[in-house]
Amino acid sequence: MEDRSSEIVRDISQIKPLSPSAASLLDIASKEEHDLMDLVQIVKHDASLTAQVLKVVNSAAYGFDKEITAIDRAISFTGEDALVSLAMSEAAAMIYESDLAGYSGQKGDLWDHNLLTALGAKKVAEHAKSPLNGDVAFTCGLLHDFGKAIISGFLENTADKVIKALDSGKVADYATAEEKILGMDHCRAGFELAKHWQLPEPLPSVIRYHHEPHAAPEEYRALVYAVHLGDMLAMMSGKGTGADAMRYVLDNRYSDYIDLAENDLALIMMDIDSQFMKIKESMEG
Repeated sequence: MEDRSSEIVRDISQIKPLSPSAASLLDIASKEEHDLMDLVQIVKHDASLTAQVLKVVNSAAYGFDKEITAIDRAISFTGEDALVSLAMSEAAAMIYESDLAGYSGQKGDLWDHNLLTALGAKKVAEHAKSPLNGDVAFTCGLLHDFGKAIISGFLENTADKVIKALDSGKVADYATAEEKILGMDHCRAGFELAKHWQLPEPLPSVIRYHHEPHAAPEEYRALVYAVHLGDMLAMMSGKGTGADAMRYVLDNRYSDYIDLAENDLALIMMDIDSQFMKIKESMEG
């Protein structure tokens, strides 16, 4: 193993900060107590984001007969999920557009996977044994795999070797293999980026522990399990990020926090797939 963790952290320190609007949106969206109007106030003062939201709501995906020009009305139709997705795709385009060569992935795979995970996490949150804010789960899911874009370049030409190690039982999952190769897995890399961007909790904790939710701080554990399950659902739906798809272990202790029947998973997968297609269509239209 070659420990390249200090090199990775140094690269993270060079990533440009989030835009003030994106940072403010994430700060609000990560709070348990917030409403859509809190987000509207931020968008109103950002001309670029306002233009993007109006473009989305007037796309074919929404199918309105008359053009919508009022930002308040536009956001009431797009909702928080689409708004946060749009803000992050604009603010972190460098990361979302990574080709993920180290995972044998394609450009756009990370964005698709994170979006589907976010939708899955929000639906899973509805089944939490204690109340869980679905909008916060969505935001956490949208950011959970940022670390892959950071370490992908360090993992080039390793995918075949990792798959062989997994198949032979030498490593338990893909994240463990990353740790052995680099001294840091994508969860830790994403956590370091969250700190660099000064993201508020629970975002850093969810990013750090989404493959080992049992180790998360107790106050965030149910939320981490929701994202953990959303991540698995996204991979099961065929939206992975390359060679690592379905190469992680499901933590069955989720049942301590989430009450899911077998048919619930099938219904969630159908629901999030249709939502995913609408958001994708609106943002690309």
